[in-house]
Amino acid sequence: MALWQGRSHRKPTGGRLRPNRKKRRFEIGTEVQPTHLGEEKLKKYRTMGGNWKVRMLSAKYANVVDPANKKTMRVPIVTVKENPANPNYVQRNIINKGAVIQTELGLAKVTSRPGRDGAVNAVLVK
Repeated sequence: MALWQGRSHRKPTGGRLRPNRKKRRFEIGTEVQPTHLGEEKLKKYRTMGGNWKVRMLSAKYANVVDPANKKTMRVPIVTVKENPANPNYVQRNIINKGAVIQTELGLAKVTSRPGRDGAVNAVLVK
């Protein structure tokens, strides 16, 4: 079922608003497809204006930056340790921006949006 992101049919006071038009195609939002831990899988989807975005459905590797020596390495992700967006995401191994992941180099904080960028970029946390 599509997500509608148009105006509510209720006023802030709770009263009813009489809509002057029907729902529109541009008011439809996209379904949430979170990035899981697993074999790398990408999905292209079309946005408004004919542009394309890449959504990462599952990730196995992360591009981790070590701030001490300014090096970037592609390392495997072991597990999700902490996720301030939703504590349940830790048990389900869902990766999004702000999540703390366990890598072979140590703990790293995700700085990219895998559902939009198609990549997991992270910074090592000491």
